[in-house]
Amino acid sequence: MTQKLRVLVLFGGRSAEHEISLLSARFVVEALDPERFEPLLVGIDKQGRWQLESRESLLAAGKDAHAIALSPVSPQVSLPPRPAADGALQVSVESRGPVGVDVAFPVLHGPMGEDGTVQGLLELSGLPYVGAGVLGSAVGMDKDVMKRLLLQAGLPILPYVTLRQARFVRARQAALTAASRLSFPVFVKPANLGSSVGVSRVVDPAALGAAVDYAFEFDDKVVIEQGLDHPREIECAVLGGEAPLVSVPGEIVVDHPDGFYSYAAKYLDDTGTTTRIPAELSAAETAAAQALSLRTFEALECEGMARVDLFLGRDRKLWVNEINTIPGFTQISMYPKLMQASGVPARELVSRLLDLALARGKRKRSLKTSA
Repeated sequence: MTQKLRVLVLFGGRSAEHEISLLSARFVVEALDPERFEPLLVGIDKQGRWQLESRESLLAAGKDAHAIALSPVSPQVSLPPRPAADGALQVSVESRGPVGVDVAFPVLHGPMGEDGTVQGLLELSGLPYVGAGVLGSAVGMDKDVMKRLLLQAGLPILPYVTLRQARFVRARQAALTAASRLSFPVFVKPANLGSSVGVSRVVDPAALGAAVDYAFEFDDKVVIEQGLDHPREIECAVLGGEAPLVSVPGEIVVDHPDGFYSYAAKYLDDTGTTTRIPAELSAAETAAAQALSLRTFEALECEGMARVDLFLGRDRKLWVNEINTIPGFTQISMYPKLMQASGVPARELVSRLLDLALARGKRKRSLKTSA
C-alpha cells in the first residue's frame, strides 16, 4: 500500500480574518482524500504562536465565525528555517519531537499568511506549498500594487486613490479633497486585507474622513476606489499552473443593509445575499469574464489557485476589482462552489491543488544552485 502524504494544514493567523481562516481549514480538512493524505493541523494564534490542533477539535468547533477558536492549550509547533541535512522536511512538535511532512496547504487569509510572509518561510524550509509564490502572494494582497500592475498590463480597473497614514495625518484635508474628486459612491478599504474587513461604502463626501479613519485601524495604507452605479459582482475561480482552468462565472447578488458585499453579508447574516452559479451572462460575456480572469491571474504572477472578482457595469463593460490568492474555503465560499459547478468537486479540487504544489516543488529542486 502506498504511504500517505502528510499535509501540513496551516490556518488561523495574525489578521482580522483569523476566524474565517478556521472555517476555511474545516472545509479543506474534510475534503482531503483519506486514502492519499494524512493531515497535520497547525493553528497560528493571533500572537503568532504555532500550535498543534486535532481534527476532532477543529470540526467540533462549529461553523459560527463569532464562536470558532483555536484550542486554548495545545503543543507548540516550529518550522525549521532550512531543510534537514538529508533533505527530509520536518516540523518540531513540543513533547513529540520531529514530524515529517511532505507538503503544506496554507489556509491563511490576510496579512501574515496570504501576503508572501508565510510563503517565504516555507520556501526557506524547502517545503512545497499550495498557492501563489512569494511574489504573487505579496502583490495579490496589496490592492495598491496590484492595481498598478493591472494598469501596466492594460487591464481595466476603476479610478482609485491611495493614502498612506503618515502623510494623511500631516495633510488630512488635502487628501480628502483629492479623493472627493472620484465619483461617488466610493469604497474605502485597507490595502492589505480581505473578507471586506475594514471596508466602507461611502455615498456622501462628508462621511469620507470617518471611513478612512476606520480603514486605517487595520492597515497603514488605504485605497479609495470609485464605485459603479449598481454593478453586477461576477467572480471566476482559477485552478492550475502552466495551463490554468478557469471556472464558469458566478454572481453575488447583494440585497444587504450594508449596501455591498460586506463582512456581515459574507459570513454573519443568513439573508441579504444570494449566489447564482453559473451567472446569467451571454456566451460572449462568459468568455470575456473567463479571459479577463486568466489575464489577471497571469499578470499578477499567481499559481495554484485564485478567485478573481469582476464588476459588470450597466454598459456591459467588465472591470477587474481584485484577486484573492487564498480564497475562502468555507461551505458558502464561491471558490469551491465555482469549481464544483465546473466539474471539480471538493475532494478532487484539494487533491489537484496539492499535486500542483508537489510538482512545483520538484521543479524547483531540479534548478541549479551554482554556476
